[in-house]
Amino acid sequence: MMQKTQTARDWTSHPSYRHAPYKSTALRAPSKPLTPLPEGLSELTGPVYGHDAVMGLDSDMTKNAAMNGAPLGERIVVSGVVMGEDGKPLPNTLVEVWQANAAGRYVHTADQHDAPLDPNFLGGGRCVTDANGVYRFTSVKPGAYPWGNHHNAWRPAHVHFSLFGPSIATRLITQMYFPGDPLFEFDPILGGVPESSRDRLVSEFSLDLTEPGIALGYRFDIVLRGRNQTPFESAP
Repeated sequence: MMQKTQTARDWTSHPSYRHAPYKSTALRAPSKPLTPLPEGLSELTGPVYGHDAVMGLDSDMTKNAAMNGAPLGERIVVSGVVMGEDGKPLPNTLVEVWQANAAGRYVHTADQHDAPLDPNFLGGGRCVTDANGVYRFTSVKPGAYPWGNHHNAWRPAHVHFSLFGPSIATRLITQMYFPGDPLFEFDPILGGVPESSRDRLVSEFSLDLTEPGIALGYRFDIVLRGRNQTPFESAP
């Protein structure tokens, strides 16, 4: 297994490659020491995405797949600032999200959970951060869902985040959770993150972001580097 040369990851904040309670990590964690590879021009410059590929409704998941009305579920607004270790906002960053619908089901052939699909909800969106590093999505709150990791296993409600730098080799992936979820203590994915940094993955309810009569607001800032870095998935 090989790994590109990069700044050493702070393992006191990030999940390890292998976490026994999260069973699938035993299958994908490296079994041999990683071999650093120097980054070349191709890793640093491409492939890249075009800003013109991001459309106006891409960030509104209550509208970007609606066929015959609005999707079912509690409407939410999720917004925050993408920043570096010095707190400096990072503009023009591509942020992509995907999630289950309000019943806890993904629009994916691998998801055979006995819950209804919503014909007006695709479950994916994207946007580019503005000049102040701010992103914003409108969606519905995802439902919890069962998974086969262990007996009676349920994932807490969450939204997946993917952030791109100047090239695909600079992609980072994480998850955002909602405050007060009773499933936190039973979830081995969140449990695989060191306890001291788990709260960085939990959004904060925000009345300022809440739209009167329309949607509840949640703030989720993302820090890409430094001691307050948001925990990201380990991908050797």
